[in-house]
Amino acid sequence: MTDDELQELTEKLSIEYFQRTFRHRSQFNQKLRTTGGRYLLTTHNIEINPKSYERFGEQELIGIIKHELCHYHLHLEGRGYRHKDPEFQKMLTDVGASRHCKLIEENRRSSNYIHHYRCESCRTEIKRKKRFDTKKYVCGACSGRLKKIKTIPLYILDGK
Repeated sequence: MTDDELQELTEKLSIEYFQRTFRHRSQFNQKLRTTGGRYLLTTHNIEINPKSYERFGEQELIGIIKHELCHYHLHLEGRGYRHKDPEFQKMLTDVGASRHCKLIEENRRSSNYIHHYRCESCRTEIKRKKRFDTKKYVCGACSGRLKKIKTIPLYILDGK
């Protein structure tokens, strides 16, 4: 599907489900990683993750477009367009839009390492899957300075 076909589909869905015209751009954005689509508040454009369409098909794409159109129309009308707003939630159910898109598993990165830190004061060892900045964080036990001591790949711990 091309950007022009996506634009046509978005305009068609807007008329069909919202009885309002879509007057901005709808396009694919290859850079989207963790979401199916997004509505841009400043430009009022809609961006769609092409992997959602490629992986899950047209029905998933339609659900994502309807979700973003809920944000679009509510925002332009000055009503509650955020996920937590009751107006948004009601409109989602009224038009049969997706609340969440299906996950694109390859983008849900889990750490392949265990990072080891040690408090310089009390010598408490801390192990984390995610790295953190030792200049910003201190030991939870004594508020001492933390120092990174090593990083171990998970495959070593798994015995592979």
